[in-house]
Formats: sequence, C-alpha cells, structure tokens
Amino acid sequence: MNKHERYQNTFFHGSGIYRLLTGSSILPSPWQPSSKNKKAAATTTTTVAILFFFFFILFIILVAASGFFGLIHYSLFSSIANHKPVLSPTDKPEYPLKCTQPNVTQTCPTNYPTRHNPTNPDRPSSNITCPSYFRLIHEDLRPWKETGITRDMIERAKKTAHFRLVIVDGKAYVEKYRQSIQTRDMFTLWGILQLLRLYPGKLPDLELMFDCNDRPVVRSRDFQGPNSGPPPLFRYCSDGSSLDIVFPDWSFWGWAETNIKPWGDVLKDIKEGNERSEWRDRVPYAYWKGNPNVSPIRKDLLTCNVSEKNDWNTRLYIQDWDKESKQKFKQSNLGDQCTHRYKIYVEGWAWSVSEKYILACDSMTLIIRPHYHDFFSRGMVPLEHYWPIRENSKCTSLKFAVEWGNDHPDTAQAIGEAARKYIHEDMKMDYVYDYMFHLLNEYAKLLKFKPTIPKLSGGGAALVDEVCSETLACNANGNWKKFMEESLVMSPKSDDDRSAPCALPLPYDPPALKEFFDKKNGLIKQVESWENEYWQNFNKNIKH
Repeated sequence: MNKHERYQNTFFHGSGIYRLLTGSSILPSPWQPSSKNKKAAATTTTTVAILFFFFFILFIILVAASGFFGLIHYSLFSSIANHKPVLSPTDKPEYPLKCTQPNVTQTCPTNYPTRHNPTNPDRPSSNITCPSYFRLIHEDLRPWKETGITRDMIERAKKTAHFRLVIVDGKAYVEKYRQSIQTRDMFTLWGILQLLRLYPGKLPDLELMFDCNDRPVVRSRDFQGPNSGPPPLFRYCSDGSSLDIVFPDWSFWGWAETNIKPWGDVLKDIKEGNERSEWRDRVPYAYWKGNPNVSPIRKDLLTCNVSEKNDWNTRLYIQDWDKESKQKFKQSNLGDQCTHRYKIYVEGWAWSVSEKYILACDSMTLIIRPHYHDFFSRGMVPLEHYWPIRENSKCTSLKFAVEWGNDHPDTAQAIGEAARKYIHEDMKMDYVYDYMFHLLNEYAKLLKFKPTIPKLSGGGAALVDEVCSETLACNANGNWKKFMEESLVMSPKSDDDRSAPCALPLPYDPPALKEFFDKKNGLIKQVESWENEYWQNFNKNIKH
C-alpha cells in the first residue's frame, strides 16, 4: 500500500446507552417502593428488567453492525478505484487516483470537485501577501496590457510550441504538436493539472501555447510599436531582450530521467543535508558538479579547477548522467551536496534547473553572470542572496569571492542563510502553485475571445480528449509514475485556509522598477570594484 492509499476508520461510542445499561443513574431512596406497594414494585421491577433486556439486545446489535460496516468501509475505500472521497487524518476529503482496469481506456473521474463553494464568501480570500517576485507577473504580461490577447496572436505562437492548453469549466484539454526534450511537456501538464485540483473552479477559462525548449524565441525587437501584437508564448525562462512568459519548470514535480524527486521532497532532503554540518566546518572552497557539455561557458568554468599550477579556490566535478543512471544515481542525491562553504551556479544551454537546488543549501552561492532568468530569480539581490561572479574572468573572480568569504565568515554565512530562507520559505511548493495561479489568472483577463475546446488537428468533428491526473499517471511506469503519485494534490485548498492563494502584490510603477534593477546593478559593480582592488594589491605584492 503506497502513501496515497491511506484510509481512516472512525468508531463511535454512545455514552448514554452505556450509562443506562450499567445502572449509573440509580434511583434515589425516596423513589424506592414502600411495603404497601410491593405488587406495584414487582410490576415495576419486571418492566425495568424487560427494558434492560431490550436495550441490552439493541446494544449488541449496534456493536455488531458497527464492526460489519467498518469492514465494508475499509474494503470499499481501500481499492484504488474508489467512487467517494476519503477522509484524511485532518478530516479533509482526499481524492486518490482513480485508475481503470488494465487494457481499459482511462477516463477522467467525475467525483473530483469542479467548483469552489466557500462557506463564507464575504471573508477575504487571503491575509498573506505573495512574495515580492510575484510583482513581476505584471511585467511579463505588460506587452498585452493595452491591446489584450487575440486568437490570432495565440495562433502565431504555435510555430515553436509543443502543445496548446485549453481550460474550460475547470477541465483541461491539450493539443500536442511535437515531442519535447525527455518528458518536460508531460510533467509541465501534470503540474497544471495539480493546480486545477488544488483550486477547483477558481481559474477562468483560458487558452495558451507552451514551448518546452530552453531558450526564448519571442524577440522584443521584432515587435515594436503599439499594435505589433507579439505572440504570447509560455516557457521556463526568458531574457532582457525577449517577451516569452516565464512559468515554473517541469522539475518541480520531479525530473524522472535524472531521478530528482518532486520539489517538496527535495527540500526536505536538502534541509537534512544542511543540518549535518555547521557552515564554518565545511570545506572552505567553491563547489560545482554538473554536465559541462551543454554550453561553452561550463567548459570554460572547468579551466578554473585546481591544478598543479593554480588553485583558484574551486573544486569542480563532471557529472556523467549515463554513468549515474547505470549506477542507480547513487552519487546524485541533492541532500548530500551541502558540504562546501560556497557553491557555484552557472547556466547551461540557457538557464538551468540546478539553480534552485544550489541556492537551497545554506552555502553562499556564487552566481556566474546569468543571461537568462526564471520566474523567481529576478527577485534575488546581490550581496543579500548571492555573490556575483564575472563571466569573462571566472577564475580570478571565484578566487577572490572565496578569499573574501573566508575573511568575512559572518557575512558570507549570512548570505548563504538568506538564500536558503528565500528558497525554502518564499519558494515552497504552495507559493509555486500560487505563482502559477496568479499568472494564469492575470493572463486570462487579457483574452479578447472566449476559449473553446479545440478540434483535432485533422479538422474532424471529434473533440480533443480531456486530460486529467488519471490519463497521465495511471499508465505511467517507473519514476514517472512514482513522482506523479508523490506530487499528486490529494485535496482542494479549504476556503477556511486564509493563506491560499496569497494576495498578488501590485505592479511596480516604472520609477520603482528602475530603482530595483539599478540597485542590483550597483551592488554588482561594488563587488567588481572590491575585486579589482584585491588583484591590484596582489600583483603589487608579487612585483615586490
């Protein structure tokens, strides 16, 4: 029995019948029969005896029935093909996967709620404001603020999209165009389906295109002017010269091909790893482990490794995923990698999913100047959450960062701790779902047409089939099914939970947004100034 097949048996006991049958309510002495009424007393005694016998038999029947129906309850709900919600230990109804028998076409269940019916509709939806990086949702959607989004704009995004997602009446429909890298598309859809289970009926009808590749493709230079109408295209990252809409990546629900578990489980593993050693007791060097073959910048990073000629204060390792797969990923547990005082983040072909795992350790993260951003990284501030590293002189920049951190251990440790807190608290799974919720909700407000269930690509009359958790998970195998089961949303958010979803903060006004990014750039320049001074003094000492 797996973790999603937990059921609770409830037993009820009646104290009233117990007191009656055990005689705990004894008649007081003034009510005892007198010698003048012995006959009446005998009659009363007989009547009481009959009543006692009747209630005793009734009690036995109830006890037997309770056990019988308890067995029925357990037998009925222990099956994966259950037809009614199960009560969790917190008395919230849970909805496990409802899989059909093998060789039978999997259909979507009808028992899961499709509407949110608050018991107190006048109560505010949340008393907690979302983390500040949510404000950039407004910036990502700003290109369509004045014009709205037409169906023609969406159709033009089809050029590179892997799938079209349509949500109508709380149900999801998908039209797939091409195969993504590995199973990115499947786990991205899985995440969206879990969002629908978490907030049933709260998302408006919408239609969007999703590109699962790494690099952004909607260049802002191609869409100048007030009526340029750029295609709205969702993907995992963007950059300063593109208009692609950033969305949480597939690995939040597990990266099956590399045995990386869903985000909630990974955070637990990394938290335990953090607690195994104090920051000051860790290896006083900068650590990186990854695949260098995905980009020139990573290959260049390897030149900074320790050698007989140089020690740049780094310890760099190559990750061979094929070898790891054959060895069942014994050397790839993310919870075992918080062993150094400093960790390095470097982009791959574009942004890298490794960023969140690296930041989750409370080691000070050294970020080599990134070209791309995901949905949360724009909210981080240099010298508060990470230490910036030059791209074109990585080795000297890394050596200085480690020297500085070892000379200022309290500050270096505080930077690592701030990043850990940012990831573990502001990036917990609840907030990932809330980010998705607000992004899709604000996006849907811009649509200038009514979304409808798409026809099949062949132009026939048949409709594209509905997709749900069962259609994706029930026929999956191995890690794919395991991670889906582990990340399955079992219950909708209760309307009594005032923290869900968090309240979307207002957008930046232009001066405030400029001030925020100017502050980040100023801090990077400050670090570069310190670094220049360090190497100038270093070179002077060598000459003398």
